[in-house]
Amino acid sequence: MAEIKCIGVVGAGQMGSGIAQLAVVNGVDVWLHDTEAEALSRAHNSISKNIERLVSKGHLSQAVEADAARRLRCTSNLDDLISVDMVIEAVVESEDVKKKLFVQLDTILKGSAILASNTSSISITRLASATSRPSQVIGMHFMNPPPIMKLVEIIKGADTSDDTYNATRCLAERMGKTVICSNDYPGFIVNRILMPMINEAFHALHTGVATKEDIDTGMKLGTNHPMGPLELADLIGLDVCLSIMKVLQAGLGDSKYAPCPLLVQYVDAGRLGRKRGVGVYDYNTRPKEKKPLAQL
Repeated sequence: MAEIKCIGVVGAGQMGSGIAQLAVVNGVDVWLHDTEAEALSRAHNSISKNIERLVSKGHLSQAVEADAARRLRCTSNLDDLISVDMVIEAVVESEDVKKKLFVQLDTILKGSAILASNTSSISITRLASATSRPSQVIGMHFMNPPPIMKLVEIIKGADTSDDTYNATRCLAERMGKTVICSNDYPGFIVNRILMPMINEAFHALHTGVATKEDIDTGMKLGTNHPMGPLELADLIGLDVCLSIMKVLQAGLGDSKYAPCPLLVQYVDAGRLGRKRGVGVYDYNTRPKEKKPLAQL
């Protein structure tokens, strides 16, 4: 099993930039790709500031900071990923978009390269079927935000090889993560359990069981969750929650996974959560709180 020394990360949003940051501070070279130059610039600045903050708090040395800066390269050209050992895609949670990207990457990457998806719910087997290397396709689901959350969920498709799994697990552990392994079922482990809970919280709000504040407080203080389900949904993104519920409903064929009408309505209205400033809560008027942790 060859060591993964250089990776490509496709998608420079919160997840992609967080994965790239994890990699460079742990001695892995990274090509960070996005089609938008502005997104790359934001990601590069965010990574630099985050690492600088970790150095100022004594969590990283200045030597690691300097080494990480050398290891990070940004590009809008997928062809620059030609020599990487693995690509981790962190693009929008759409099967069609991810398949199209994997088809492109399949023709660019060297034959030994691994294609990993950060999907939180989409079938790895179906993504692999779009490529000529299904044994080298795997799910590598980081939680949000990647530099903070300790878990990586690895998902093996029907044809994923042991070598691919072992190389992916070694990379995750090199990044300091605890690894769990899921078979290729809708939602995998975390979201198979988490998303129905979030959806039920929306039903409780929709039917007037309680206020959003009391629903979240009940789950935080009653079950020792660090965040309430509605707060967590806002952090994840309501559009992402809706997408995952649709995957669960279609894949498992059970009406209990049908998205709550209120969740659908909020997404239709553009109330997507923290990234838009308004979701279940209005973050333009809500008092600032300590930065929360999320499970996705």
